[in-house]
Amino acid sequence: MPLLLLAPALWNGYPLLQWDTGGYLARWYEGYLVPSRSTVFGLYLHFGEESGFWINLGIQALATFWILQLTLRVLGMAQPFRLMVVSLVLIFATALPWIASMLLTDIFAGLAVLALFILILQQDKISTIEKSALFGFIAFSAATHSATLAVLLGLCCVGWIARPFLRGRIPVAGLLQGSLTLVAGALMLLSANFALSGQFVWTPGGYGVAFGRMLQDGIVAQYLRDHCAVERLKLCPYRNELPATADEFLWGKSMFNTLGRFQGLNDEMGFIVLHSLADYPAWQAQAALEATAQQLAHVATGEGSNVWIPHTYGIIERYIPKQLKPMRAARQQRWHLDFTAMNRIHVPVALISTLLVVFLFARGLWQRRPDDMTLLAGTVALALLGNAFVCGVISGPHDRYGARITWTATFVSVMGIMRMIEKDAGEADTEADESSA
Repeated sequence: MPLLLLAPALWNGYPLLQWDTGGYLARWYEGYLVPSRSTVFGLYLHFGEESGFWINLGIQALATFWILQLTLRVLGMAQPFRLMVVSLVLIFATALPWIASMLLTDIFAGLAVLALFILILQQDKISTIEKSALFGFIAFSAATHSATLAVLLGLCCVGWIARPFLRGRIPVAGLLQGSLTLVAGALMLLSANFALSGQFVWTPGGYGVAFGRMLQDGIVAQYLRDHCAVERLKLCPYRNELPATADEFLWGKSMFNTLGRFQGLNDEMGFIVLHSLADYPAWQAQAALEATAQQLAHVATGEGSNVWIPHTYGIIERYIPKQLKPMRAARQQRWHLDFTAMNRIHVPVALISTLLVVFLFARGLWQRRPDDMTLLAGTVALALLGNAFVCGVISGPHDRYGARITWTATFVSVMGIMRMIEKDAGEADTEADESSA
């Protein structure tokens, strides 16, 4: 299975790259912090440079296989046939092999959700070594991306709130360990930031990303119209020229560049974000709900990897020139990567799986004592909703943010269907035995 998970990279002849990959690769070499680019993940990529990043892909494939197999095991479904069926569905019908084959943080988002479920709710079924390994894996995953950290934090908060109502199904020891992984992840990121930049601070860019989403919704333009007469803001002269999208504003040729990018505008963007939240609460709430709903439907595979990505190419050329030849020879860089056909399968599978995992959770809630499958379905359903809220509201809806986690819904749905089929078959056999008796 690990090799099948890396089939896209093997076909490509080089690890898959994405629009954001270069920003992570550059952290080791540039020695300063940039918005939304984790230094922890940058160090992880630097570790694999000498192997052409194949070490990174090997780690990602083995971690995926380990977490999937461990999830099946704690639910009593680790038989080889079941593992084979689940694996083949995930490989051929979801984004999983593509994100496992990519130099990006996305693979760790869904895996961390499953790992947190095991660490918190399945304490009695795993060894001390496995607990330690899961702890480290979750902490690292949380440190790779702020949205992943936020989703995991939300799950832990829900766990603490739900514990009194679930009759001891959520152990305190598990919740404590799960919560401490996030503390460890935060300290890991702060330490890496200090080691590379000399600043013991959080990765910058949160306000800028939120500002971009509010710009798309028209909130920024309205704020400038309402306040430029009385407030001296750098953006006031440009209030009628704002781009339509956050990507155009932050990464295109806009006044953002003219005004000094994050260094010149970060404080002002933060000011506008905070004050517009106070000035337009109803509008903000409506925009947040719409963004969350839209993000739930944005699940297509491949966003940001089948387009021209000059920044990533430039970073490799500048800092890792020995990787230039194999990178340029890859199919991706010769425009052979097209997700149109596969998304005709991936998108409906992801959307149907999302509905199925909600159904499995709701069905299980009717039981007096929810079983492990119900708790897993609930964990994944809440993670999907939390991911949609965090990514949709802060960054705006993107297919990449949905694809990075919806494969977990397919995983749980396949497991749930298999269990229901086996249960129905067992009941039928029992009835047949009773009739013959």
